[in-house]
Amino acid sequence: MPAAALKPKPSPTQSTAQHPVLFDSPYEPTTKRPLPAGRPREWYVSHNRRLKAMRLAIALLDSGVYLPDQARDDTIRGTAETIGMRPPSDTTCRMVRAFMRYNR
Repeated sequence: MPAAALKPKPSPTQSTAQHPVLFDSPYEPTTKRPLPAGRPREWYVSHNRRLKAMRLAIALLDSGVYLPDQARDDTIRGTAETIGMRPPSDTTCRMVRAFMRYNR
């Protein structure tokens, strides 16, 4: 009998689409550096909004929400509450879906 026939078959992997993934804990960000000085206020607002949207998109992907159509505003706001973030605005929710569309 060949040696390959004696090897046990690997167990099949489980899909997260069928089993929800639980959050271990909110991730710890790296050491924060100050933002560059002298930019217009609108730059800082949009920069922080992009960071928040990116964090939320990653958390949604980790929880099994892979399509932008699945990420309704209430789903995004619920995820924000789960990871300890203030509820995002409608604009930030749209940005989260745009990030998810871009990463497909």
